[in-house]
Amino acid sequence: MNDELVQQIKANPKYQELVKKRTGFALKLGIFVLVMFYAYILTIAFDPSVMATKTGDGVMTIAFPIAAAIIVISFITTLIYVRRANTEFEDLNNQVKEEIKDKL
Repeated sequence: MNDELVQQIKANPKYQELVKKRTGFALKLGIFVLVMFYAYILTIAFDPSVMATKTGDGVMTIAFPIAAAIIVISFITTLIYVRRANTEFEDLNNQVKEEIKDKL
């Protein structure tokens, strides 16, 4: 790939829109997941009695269902990103390809 083509792609408004949307969305989802993980770990570190609360009459504590929910939510956020990447982001990518293909 030559430098002129790279510059044409970078100058394309659709490409700039794609990068902006993709980066912003990925950052939002990433921060959301990290906040969940760190909140869980910090709760265990600084107030373990909260996570040691028993659920019902059993021996299981509340920590396990919360950890399982965090893992499930992490998978869901991944699916949300993949779905958006395969629709909106892919459409923008194809538009950039079409505009650049005409200039080749």
